[in-house]
Amino acid sequence: MNEALIKYLLSLGDTSLILGQRLGEWCGHGPVLEQDIAMTNISLDYIGRARLFYQYVCELQNDGQNEDQIAFMREEEDYLNLLLAEYPNKDFAYTIARQFFLDSYFVPLFEKLSSSSDERLSQIAAKSLKESHYHFRWSSEWMVRLGDGTEESNRRIQEAVQHLWEYTGEMFQYASYENDLTQQSLIPAAEILKEAWAFHIQRVFSESRINRPSDGWWQTGGKSGRHTEHLGYILSDMQYMQRVHPGLDW
Repeated sequence: MNEALIKYLLSLGDTSLILGQRLGEWCGHGPVLEQDIAMTNISLDYIGRARLFYQYVCELQNDGQNEDQIAFMREEEDYLNLLLAEYPNKDFAYTIARQFFLDSYFVPLFEKLSSSSDERLSQIAAKSLKESHYHFRWSSEWMVRLGDGTEESNRRIQEAVQHLWEYTGEMFQYASYENDLTQQSLIPAAEILKEAWAFHIQRVFSESRINRPSDGWWQTGGKSGRHTEHLGYILSDMQYMQRVHPGLDW
């Protein structure tokens, strides 16, 4: 059993699940009905993606655990999601900036993983890539609309970008299990992904009149199970029914 691959799949699944949960919080609260529906649909895409990764984990572990148990019955330190995914919505600008940073990462990631030598990972990546192109287009368009809109919308999106920037470096600071998989040629090197991500970021920033923040100290730890205080609140909501009624089936 490839322990490094299992952790990597959990990291991708957890990031998708937590981000899907965050986007789902907008249901009924979106700025306009059309975007309320759009964010809810994207949320479902991410949760569906998490299921695919968790199902593969269950097959590799072969210990009788199912995807619901992986999603709902682990402790906070067992989650390996990116810290950026758990950051609160705060306002629409923060949600868009967070989504854009992650969409800009997932597109090149799944493009590379689609040709992974691990057939199952390759299949999941190919399916996820189709959704990721749509997600990236949606968040990019909103970055431009906010950045190149009014003085107030530009101020808000610039503030969100500036604040969330310190969480983006974690995507390219590989955990030990990611380094192991890179050596096995199962996943792309961090430098390749960072170059593609930076290209997408800069192109949209230039269209949006958004200034790129300076690189500095990065918030990291999520991929190793060290999280912000925000994750505990997400899990308390998300896991409530399964904790109170173990084995609950819909």
